[in-house]
Amino acid sequence: MLSSVLHSARAVEVNIAIMRTFVQLRRLMDSNRDLARKIESLEKKYDEQFSAVFAAIKELITQQPPPRKRIGFHP
Repeated sequence: MLSSVLHSARAVEVNIAIMRTFVQLRRLMDSNRDLARKIESLEKKYDEQFSAVFAAIKELITQQPPPRKRIGFHP
């Protein structure tokens, strides 16, 4: 949208970079879905033998990173 409003070479470059970023993001999301499907199929196949391993993997995937400590002076 930016390149259609500004009509400059820089705006076109930024627009292309944004589109490439969204394409990469979509590919990353698809690969994560594929990974989740593969883990589920393996879980069904080896459920009893590796249930602890699959539980740990699921926990790592769904875990949120710990909050970062703020750096610097804060009143």
